[in-house]
Amino acid sequence: MGEIVSFHAVVRGQVQGVGFRYFARQRAEAHGVCGFVRNLPDGTVELHAEGLREALSAFEADIRRGPSFGRVDEALVTSVKARGYQAFEIR
Repeated sequence: MGEIVSFHAVVRGQVQGVGFRYFARQRAEAHGVCGFVRNLPDGTVELHAEGLREALSAFEADIRRGPSFGRVDEALVTSVKARGYQAFEIR
């Protein structure tokens, strides 16, 4: 089994009202990534993701692309300590 790594991200752009959170959950589940995603009051989206390094890398690439109806201008990604999430949830 590989090493579990984790990141926190704040995504800016047209990311609310375009299905971004559902897109993130679908991509997380496809890659076996756990954590959460939620809208923030300033119009950005926050996520915490953890999983195997390769899976997390693929998930990050999906997040930087975003859903077809949205637009990602910037994704501020920071490595953080894993928290032991068991699923990926929309908050």
